[in-house]
Amino acid sequence: MLGKKAIQKRSKEVPELLTLQETCDVLKVHPNTLRAWDKKGILPAIRIGTKRVRRYKKEDIMLLLNTKT
Repeated sequence: MLGKKAIQKRSKEVPELLTLQETCDVLKVHPNTLRAWDKKGILPAIRIGTKRVRRYKKEDIMLLLNTKT
């Protein structure tokens, strides 16, 4: 059984993921823009499940916002 510290450490390692639409709302861009950025490597998406839906790391989004300003 995992101890409380191990669980806390493990939960800190899991990045917060945003959906395509949530990311569009934060960055104020069209979904096709995010798809293009993924292809160009500007904002890589994580593909999840059999439908391969896109998720974006909150950390990556924040880094992109900081470099845009």
